[in-house]
Amino acid sequence: MSDFPASPPSAPAGTRSRTKAGRNLPAAIGVGVGLAVLIIASLAIRREAFLVILVAAMVIGAWEMRRAVRQVGIDAPLVPVVIGAVSMVLAAYFRGAEALILTFGLTCVGVLVWRVADGLEGAIRDIAGSLFIALYPCFLGGFAALLLAADDGHLRIVYFILVVAFSDIGGYAFGVFLGKHPMAPSLSPKKSWEGFAGSVFSCATVGAVSLALLLDGPWWKGAVIGVVVAAAATVGDLIESSIKRDLGIKDMGALLPGHGGIMDRLDSLVLCIPVVWALLLWANP
Repeated sequence: MSDFPASPPSAPAGTRSRTKAGRNLPAAIGVGVGLAVLIIASLAIRREAFLVILVAAMVIGAWEMRRAVRQVGIDAPLVPVVIGAVSMVLAAYFRGAEALILTFGLTCVGVLVWRVADGLEGAIRDIAGSLFIALYPCFLGGFAALLLAADDGHLRIVYFILVVAFSDIGGYAFGVFLGKHPMAPSLSPKKSWEGFAGSVFSCATVGAVSLALLLDGPWWKGAVIGVVVAAAATVGDLIESSIKRDLGIKDMGALLPGHGGIMDRLDSLVLCIPVVWALLLWANP
């Protein structure tokens, strides 16, 4: 997700929009719209089509994370992590939350056995890195499959996407035009408290309206979900920024023009998915 920029320094006219955005804004908008259309089309055609997209996103995300951690000498075994990523998503969709937890445990065991079979030198470091990737994004992404598995799962996915997307949109808009007070300058210099306020406002508004219209839930519970999601999304952004800073990289990949890699889009999403799943069980069982 994008940062919430504080007021930027003056820049030449030809580069001002890019400086404020911190990225190629036209490309980012185009890719974002394209991804939204792909997701909505998959949900409209058949929910299993979205499941395929989710599996692909988790596999690519795990691959990007593995490549990123190699910058600091962690050689995470890819095969057990990818098998675990696919298994966790499918288990969550077809068998529920207990199966997701069980499959995550089996993935951890598989990573341990696979890596130890290659020798003990550096094994602890590599295993720790692999387990982190199995958790983030693979296990957390499995909660999207739990959302999808509900009878109205396609609408729950749309609700989740709307709330998290408007966290990004509101935070960006308020940050660009009003941002003056940096939130975490050492981690994300362009994120501001004004941007965070915009994120909370946008999430609460969209959460309230969407819950009432899409899921026939009480609007005030939707507003509560929006506020919590805004906080979770911000934490997810900061976690991703911290990871990239520690690894000494700017982006996790280059697959999505204007965005970076898949993990640069999934950063706050994967942290928000279990939050939305749990809160929807409360707001609209």
